[in-house]
Amino acid sequence: MSAAALRLDAAWLRARLADPDRLPRDRPSPEDDFARAARAGGQVVAAAVLVPLVLHPEPTILLTLRSARLKSHAGQVSFPGGRMEPGETPEQTALREAQEEVGLDPGLPQLLGRLPTLLTGTGYCVTPVVALLRPPLDLRHDPGEVEEAFEYPLAQLLDPAAPERRAQEFRGRLREFWVWPHDRHYIWGATASMLVTLASVLRDQP
Repeated sequence: MSAAALRLDAAWLRARLADPDRLPRDRPSPEDDFARAARAGGQVVAAAVLVPLVLHPEPTILLTLRSARLKSHAGQVSFPGGRMEPGETPEQTALREAQEEVGLDPGLPQLLGRLPTLLTGTGYCVTPVVALLRPPLDLRHDPGEVEEAFEYPLAQLLDPAAPERRAQEFRGRLREFWVWPHDRHYIWGATASMLVTLASVLRDQP
C-alpha cells in the first residue's frame, strides 16, 4: 500500500490502537523483554516517545537525531521522548519531551493511542504514543538534546522490503536488529523496531 493510497483515518487508527496487547509485536515474545531486563541489571526505567504522523499530501513520520553530547543513546535516531516523571502518563511524557526537544506545541498533536511497550537493551521500558500532526510545523530543536529533526516518508515505511534484518556481536552476544534505509542517518535499534510495528499496523488498514 502506498502512502498516497493510505488514508490516515483518525477513527480507524484510534480503534486499532485501543488494545496495544493485540497489536503486531516485533519482538517474538515477552520472554525476550525479560532477558533484556536481566542483561540491563534488572533496572527498568519507564519512558515514553511521541510517534508523530505528519499529514502532508505525502505523509511522513517525524524523527530526531539525538545530540552527540548526550550521555545515553548519543547520536542515534529516535522519536521525541524520554524518561517519565513521577505521576505522568505516557501521553504527558511524550508531549512534554517533544516540546522540550523540538519545540512542538503540546496542543498540536492529535493523540490516537499507543503501540506495544518495548524494553531496550539499556533498561528503558518505552511506551510509543501515536499522534497525527497537521503542517505547517514550526519546530525549534534544543541543540543540547537534538542535532536535527527530520521526516521519514511513510511510503518507504509501508514498503515490506525496506527494513533490513542485521546481526552483530555485542558484549559477547549475537544481536539481531532492524535497519531502515536512509540517505544520511542510520535508523536501527528500538526506533527501528517501533517503526516495524507501526508499519504492520498501518498495512493492516482495509
